[in-house]
Amino acid sequence: MKLSMGIVGLPNVGKSTLFKALTKQDINIANYPFATIDPNVGVVSVPEVRLDKLEAMSKSKKKIPAVVEFYDIAGLVRGANKGEGLGNQFLSHIRETNAIVQVVRVFESSDILHVENSVDPIRDITIINLELIIKDIETVEKRIGSLEKEARVGDKEKQKDLEIMKKVKAELLADKLVISLEKEIREALCIKELNLLTNKPQIYLLNGQESEVTDELKKTIENLGFSYIIQDLSADDGLGELIKKSYELLGLIIFFTTGEDETRAWTIKKETKAPQAAGVIHTDFEKKFIRAEVINADLLLELGSWQKAKQAGKLRLEGKEYLFQDGDVVEIRHG
Repeated sequence: MKLSMGIVGLPNVGKSTLFKALTKQDINIANYPFATIDPNVGVVSVPEVRLDKLEAMSKSKKKIPAVVEFYDIAGLVRGANKGEGLGNQFLSHIRETNAIVQVVRVFESSDILHVENSVDPIRDITIINLELIIKDIETVEKRIGSLEKEARVGDKEKQKDLEIMKKVKAELLADKLVISLEKEIREALCIKELNLLTNKPQIYLLNGQESEVTDELKKTIENLGFSYIIQDLSADDGLGELIKKSYELLGLIIFFTTGEDETRAWTIKKETKAPQAAGVIHTDFEKKFIRAEVINADLLLELGSWQKAKQAGKLRLEGKEYLFQDGDVVEIRHG
């Protein structure tokens, strides 16, 4: 699996700067709204020191890192849902992403215009979330239309879905994000398959200095149930923290395979059982899984090689119930 993140925000808050820093791709950064028309997709490798060390230890011919896809869409503006600006057309491009990075401007600058003519992060967050909510209302209303037809012919399952859908619509109309609703609603299959924007976890990237971030802003984000990082995008492109936070947010971990041919990092959900984790390497490995030889990366590096780990009796044999841990280095035995 790979992690994918949609980047949203008003124009001129640092979205394209973030994208450029993440991907080192040369894209059009302009000091006015609507400079980016096509969604930019960048594939970024996950910074991982253990991967580099394992590659050196195994003298691998190639190294394959885990990756994150970032989708950068045109800046949203107030009223985007009514066709103001271009951002709204592209919200559908981030429907398939796992999570959203909302870039919020906290820095003051007379050189860079603010689309709302003043710097007010809490107002900006409200504008963006409202645009996401309105896009979701559109999606839910469409689904209600088709469910009503299906429920009319007495399909009990569709009648239940229709009730859930109407409840979600009412909550959205009350300006609530779907992710804040009770678990059984937001995780209902009929809701999950819609990939609603407000049902995605968010990370707020506050673009500016620590001193420019108020306690009120921190509290607003915490009350929404989200986390934030403070980053001056003009000065710093070391965005490993954003990727690290994204992994934490989505409950993802990394395990490794290593050998002469290649050393590779693999992304899985926490609490993934061994056969399913092995299936990420190859579908056959899941079907024909026998067991996994496992050692923690740091211990393996300390011992110096797979052979030495074996001689020291440090390789563990794990069966089908074993839950892969972050930093596991594995060899899969399969039929």
